[in-house]
Amino acid sequence: MTEAVDSMIDQPVQAGNYQEIFNRQLKHQYVLARTSADERIEKLQRLHDTLLRRRQEIEAALWQDLHKSPTETVITEVGFVCGEIRHTIQRLRSWMSPKKVSTPLVTFGASSEIRYEPKGVCLILSPWNFPFNLTFNPLVAAVAAGNCVILKPSEFAPASAAMMQKIVQECFPPEEVSLFEGDATVAQTLLKLPFHHIFFTGSPQIGKSVMQAAAQHLASVTLELGGKSPVIIDASADLDVAAAKVAWVKCMNAGQLCTAPDYVLVPEALHDQFVEKVSGYVKQFYGETTDARRQSPDLCRLIHERHFDRVKSLLDDAVQRGATVALGGKTSREERFIDPTVLTNVPDSAQIWEEEIFGPLLPVRTYQTLDEAIAYVNSKPKPLALYIFSSKNKSTETLIRETRSGAVTVNDCSTHFYNLELPFGGANNSGIGSCHGEFGFLAFSHARGVLRQARLFPTTNLLLPPYGSRLAKVVLEALAKWL
Repeated sequence: MTEAVDSMIDQPVQAGNYQEIFNRQLKHQYVLARTSADERIEKLQRLHDTLLRRRQEIEAALWQDLHKSPTETVITEVGFVCGEIRHTIQRLRSWMSPKKVSTPLVTFGASSEIRYEPKGVCLILSPWNFPFNLTFNPLVAAVAAGNCVILKPSEFAPASAAMMQKIVQECFPPEEVSLFEGDATVAQTLLKLPFHHIFFTGSPQIGKSVMQAAAQHLASVTLELGGKSPVIIDASADLDVAAAKVAWVKCMNAGQLCTAPDYVLVPEALHDQFVEKVSGYVKQFYGETTDARRQSPDLCRLIHERHFDRVKSLLDDAVQRGATVALGGKTSREERFIDPTVLTNVPDSAQIWEEEIFGPLLPVRTYQTLDEAIAYVNSKPKPLALYIFSSKNKSTETLIRETRSGAVTVNDCSTHFYNLELPFGGANNSGIGSCHGEFGFLAFSHARGVLRQARLFPTTNLLLPPYGSRLAKVVLEALAKWL
């Protein structure tokens, strides 16, 4: 461990000294900007090793906050972040290298390149649903790009936030990375500071407020939001595959993930079969009865009573308006437990069609033609993901071409999130910008163009005034064709 990190442990970050830490980072940003790939890799490796060493403590924190199983913690939290770190370490030298680009004829003799420099001092505001993943994953990208960072995790996962504070203090000096715990007032205070870049993960509603705050300082933003990610199943799909994948990802983290299938569109002729199969897989994965599923160590809980009340209100509203509960429907506010629920015959007037569910409720809707399914998806704001289950390439291509979403996964759910060679991000209501792998590095970097003019015979000398000479006219005619 470096001397800087050793000295940092003796001076832990105190709540309230936001301006002091920000000023220290503002001053230190140019030191970090000069760091080599090897130096940044050393920092990332330290974070990687600390996460693995403290894995049991992380699992305990996530169990306390979300009732999250150790297996799900590995799949969605520690394992994913460590995979992101290894991916970054292997490729960082290439990402940081200047990229040679061609130079137009008008500047004949010059050379051009793109250099990637850190944006400076960055703010990462992370949510409660995947606290470690959605805090440390963008941190990996920010550190790889050479930035100073202030982290503000959600107060609704306090055990996880406290654990992350320990990890950050163990791995970084405060002038490089600091983490502040606290409620929304802490985030509001931080948003008043003139950060160079803000990375926010959360709801579209709060995302608008973050973007508005960023505009006061003309800070760039990456907004990872959400939306109603649809599943479209066509007549050629393997219903067992579709039902199993939808059941698994819809129940993961109790449905509290931005890439969860929000609703299913299925041909009317396959509706009953799909409902039976998806209900069967929920029972197979988590238990035959509500009591068995409540006791399952693999089902998370809703994060707090207010969120429980919101999700239950969507369920109650749908049922009161005539929806049929094909599976589940039982709840316990004391345990913050909502049984995975499959809903059919949900009327268009139900509130569940209007907002992201973010819970273990799955409404299933029928359609007659593929065009009808496409029209319904396009009638909603652009979702973060679109899931297609089909064995026909023509149908798949039609759905991809005729719809819009942040990403598409075919014959699976959410697995695009795990391919670090793909950009992960939304569009409009579901987000701005991308992360993961090189896309995360680029989100926290400024692409700086550098042109070096030739010392001998620079062609731009021919463009100097006055413009009336014969030679200038010849050059002007050439420019009109080739510039």
